[in-house]
Amino acid sequence: MSNKKKLIQPRTLKGFRDYLPDAMMPREELVNTARRVYRSYGFAPIDTPTLEYAEILLGKGSDETDRQMYRFEDHGKRDVGMRFDLTVPLARFAAQHIGELGTPFKRYHIATVWRGENTQRGRYREFMQCDFDTIGTKSIVADIETALVIHDLMLAIGFEGFTVRVNNRQVLSGLLEKLDLVEKSTEVLRALDKLAKIGAEKVAAEMQETAGASAEQAAQVLKLAEIGGTTDEILSALDSLVAGSEKGEIGVGQLRELTAATAAAGVPAERLQIDVSIARGLDYYTGTIFETFLSELPGIGSVCSGGRYNDLASLYTNQELPGIGASLGLDRLLAAMEELGKIEARTTPAEVFIPYFDANSLQQYLKIAATLRTAGFNVELYPDAKKLGQQLKYADRRGFKVAIVAGDRELAEDKCQVKDLKTGDSAEASLAGGAEELIAGISKILRPTA
Repeated sequence: MSNKKKLIQPRTLKGFRDYLPDAMMPREELVNTARRVYRSYGFAPIDTPTLEYAEILLGKGSDETDRQMYRFEDHGKRDVGMRFDLTVPLARFAAQHIGELGTPFKRYHIATVWRGENTQRGRYREFMQCDFDTIGTKSIVADIETALVIHDLMLAIGFEGFTVRVNNRQVLSGLLEKLDLVEKSTEVLRALDKLAKIGAEKVAAEMQETAGASAEQAAQVLKLAEIGGTTDEILSALDSLVAGSEKGEIGVGQLRELTAATAAAGVPAERLQIDVSIARGLDYYTGTIFETFLSELPGIGSVCSGGRYNDLASLYTNQELPGIGASLGLDRLLAAMEELGKIEARTTPAEVFIPYFDANSLQQYLKIAATLRTAGFNVELYPDAKKLGQQLKYADRRGFKVAIVAGDRELAEDKCQVKDLKTGDSAEASLAGGAEELIAGISKILRPTA
């Protein structure tokens, strides 16, 4: 009889993945950037449970998100579901705590969500969202600020070429009102949201099939979606198209105010454009809507989307709690950055590598490392006293930028070599005093423009 134990095969569930350091580091950097930008506008962090009562989540996104929701009976026989986005839990959160928080309440929430959808390249069943929202005000100022946050976020991430496309659901609703299609607005908007993917002919056919629209009604909706030109030209065309509909006229007025305000705040016209073809697929948007596209990779889709949802929290409270916000598409944006060569190949967060070169000098190496960390550098000391060549190969594989090389002779003279691991160049630096010369030498390599 064999005593050999049976090993469990290490594997992940379909649609789920592990993140190794080379993938996790840029994710964390992107999250940290989003957190910094959100905080700069006064958004405060919150968190909510992974599990909610199923009734909290059901019917709040779309039929598709209901189907994709991970739902089960827990040990207490309760019907529960795992959150599929961060907006629906926010509505429940606001209804439950707004008396304590007050309005307007500005929050950001960076957390994992789950959808049991069919997996494909770059799309998983577990993924992270980076949301920010303002709750408790209908003021256009909140809409304007949302546009500014998206703009600043894209710049902070490192993109210059991008367009924040903006529309207003009230413009669409106003036109549907004039066309007697209000009761079928959800079906019409879902079809319209597919315009870029399937084209005008198939969208018109879908409107006729799912919304019962006539060919003329579908043509009028598509006429709206195809309006183009400068901001002033688009607004003028919209004025004519929705004239007579109070709802539509309000929507056009809000677009006019938003575009004028963002321009005054310094956003170039080419970076924020009205696009009346965007509808956003989720049912709960009621006003301004946003989608953000990269100039170099428009085909990858929107990397930051959102909008106004004045009626969502009314499902949980009689208090009126209008809201507006957006979500950064973390995984999609990372895929785009990788394709565009904007992600540095590294598997360590440390910039500085200290080889354990002389077996008798461990305390001195530890002292150098501590001094450099105090100066603000991330530093790794190799744990074994191996040959220098082996240690430098390790440093190269992990993407360190600088190595501090010091043998017994250099350490006796209070000196070391500062080696640029990208160019291979080395320069001598003193370790005397507070190691200012060493710190300056490292800074010259890591932060040459500082």
